[in-house]
Amino acid sequence: MGDPAGVGPEIILKALADPQAAGLGRWIVVGDRWVLDETAHALGLPALQPGGSLSIRDLAMLKQHELVPGKVSAACGRAAVEYVRAATALCLSGEADAMVTAPLNKEAVVMSGRAFSGHTEYIAELCGVTDSRMLLASERLRVVHVTTHVPLRRACQLDPDRVVRTIELGYEAARGLGIAQPRIAVCGLNPHAGEHGLFGNEDQDVILPAIETARHNGIACEGPLAPDTAFLKAARGAYDLVVAMYHDQGHIPMKLLDFEHTVNVSLGLPIIRTSVDHGTAFDIAGKNVADPTNMKAAMKLAVVMAANRVSAG
Repeated sequence: MGDPAGVGPEIILKALADPQAAGLGRWIVVGDRWVLDETAHALGLPALQPGGSLSIRDLAMLKQHELVPGKVSAACGRAAVEYVRAATALCLSGEADAMVTAPLNKEAVVMSGRAFSGHTEYIAELCGVTDSRMLLASERLRVVHVTTHVPLRRACQLDPDRVVRTIELGYEAARGLGIAQPRIAVCGLNPHAGEHGLFGNEDQDVILPAIETARHNGIACEGPLAPDTAFLKAARGAYDLVVAMYHDQGHIPMKLLDFEHTVNVSLGLPIIRTSVDHGTAFDIAGKNVADPTNMKAAMKLAVVMAANRVSAG
């Protein structure tokens, strides 16, 4: 359900009110049931009716006085993390085939006393994994990031093994999305991919050897490419996947190209996790204006990935 004070409850209600989205699979909504019921009543939305393909896992984390829509609070941050923990456990136990997360607020989580850098990192910790990545995916383009929630200065300290592993995880994810032979563009770090050392050596000294290793392992990838043209070529169909070196290098073109339908996917985990690619939107929480389009896209992609995993054995 994400942070209860954000738009998570609203977009879940709106998404599941759409018969097409609701009919994609069997859904377990993890959160506080009273929050969902109260949100439905306040906004005039259809309340969730458990039964058939829908159930609610009520964790009863919040008391009514602890929730103020649009307000950052430790109680809501604590609840949001517990929803994620419970949903991850459902996937690890096999009770669920995939999980879809509504947005939480990092500040609220930290206020609750927990060190926290993001969904992906926390779910990886729960799964006992230390090498996770973030993929952004839409119908038109897919981007996997070498680094995400770290300072830019640290992101520029590239590790060739990490670049190789990112290419590999992106390749596996693209195949999981139904692309038999993914074509991958690997961005450079510096302007013009360093232009043969004129603007930095990382592209030739770190990224190029990583690409050569990935090619040796049978992955069709090219680069390092100038980031300012790599995304244009990919959007026009030359590549199925782009490897970005850091957070904004990948996020900006994806959100500009197709914000409403871009889905966040965690890679390198033993479970499938997709998420909306927007925040808690506290400024519009409780106002009945949140758009569920991105949530429905995340739900659809989770079902596609789960079905492809089953068919792959």
